[in-house]
Amino acid sequence: MKKKSKWIYGVILLLIIITWFFINRSKNKETISLSKNKVQIKVDAYVVAPTVLINEISVSGSLLGFEEVTLKNEIAGRVIKINLPEGQFVKQGTLLVKLFDDDIQANLKKLQSQWSIQEQLCKRQAELLKVNGISQNDYDQSLLQLNSIKADIEVQKVHLRKTEILAPFDGVIGLRNISVGAVIEPSTNLATIRRMEKLKLDFSVPEKYSPEIKQGMKVKFTMYDEANSYEATVIATEHGIDEDTRSLKVRAVVTSPSEHLIPGAFANVLLSFGENKNAIMIPTEAIIPQEKDKSVIIAKNGKAHFVYVKTGVRQASKIEIIEGIQQGDTVITNGIQFLKEGSKLNYSNVKTN
Repeated sequence: MKKKSKWIYGVILLLIIITWFFINRSKNKETISLSKNKVQIKVDAYVVAPTVLINEISVSGSLLGFEEVTLKNEIAGRVIKINLPEGQFVKQGTLLVKLFDDDIQANLKKLQSQWSIQEQLCKRQAELLKVNGISQNDYDQSLLQLNSIKADIEVQKVHLRKTEILAPFDGVIGLRNISVGAVIEPSTNLATIRRMEKLKLDFSVPEKYSPEIKQGMKVKFTMYDEANSYEATVIATEHGIDEDTRSLKVRAVVTSPSEHLIPGAFANVLLSFGENKNAIMIPTEAIIPQEKDKSVIIAKNGKAHFVYVKTGVRQASKIEIIEGIQQGDTVITNGIQFLKEGSKLNYSNVKTN
């Protein structure tokens, strides 16, 4: 009997403990819930106002010689004369390299002698033809032989010209790669020649700016040290957007070269597309990126409201909004990760510019 009573008392005690546990757990949940409702996240905001936006972008470019050629010869041969003054200016048509040509000269003299004899023969036969001393066919054969020799002479003169490498334009000679006595092939790089009074500046702009690029447009650029600014004029663009980079290739000319501007050097090109005095600019941290769109949170009747926006020019700390918000809207800039549609707003800081 005593054992049965102890068992009953134990069951009652266990029930009391379980009941007490669930009552306290419910009270704790209510306390936590009340605490959460009392805690309000404070956010920072920005009041949208029109701003002057200078629409400019910076892109990378390269300087190139306006005219630049690697000198090569058309035929193989032995070098007997060199006139490649490294780093010096030469005029167009200046003889730069001469190859051995004695064999060509000998063949040329031989053909010239044959042509002289054949010419005399044709003159005599022309007189005989007038008195029917020879047939027309014989005279035609002699005239054909004369013209054939003349053509061979022209061929030899062409070979002779190929033994001379002339400056193709006024320019500065680079480093030479040959010496007198060297036997060169058509693939041998002899030296380079560049025009230095003008330089080309090549760069690419993103696709959306391509309609703004016009012939005659002025662009500014700096070199690696950015100590000085230089100017160039757009002369041409590619007639199409590069499919891989989605950009347009542009070429400008630098008409005022400097000793600091070296072909092949990197350049930082600054393009200006005018200014917008009523641009809508907001802090970049207000943008909420999504898979295909961008959105921001604005205050509407004291509550958070998500709106989709279309962006434009991006600067270091601000970004242009083309569509979605307007002047006077209050945009949330900090604490956006804790907000959802319709959340009540409690501000800690509101900026106006």
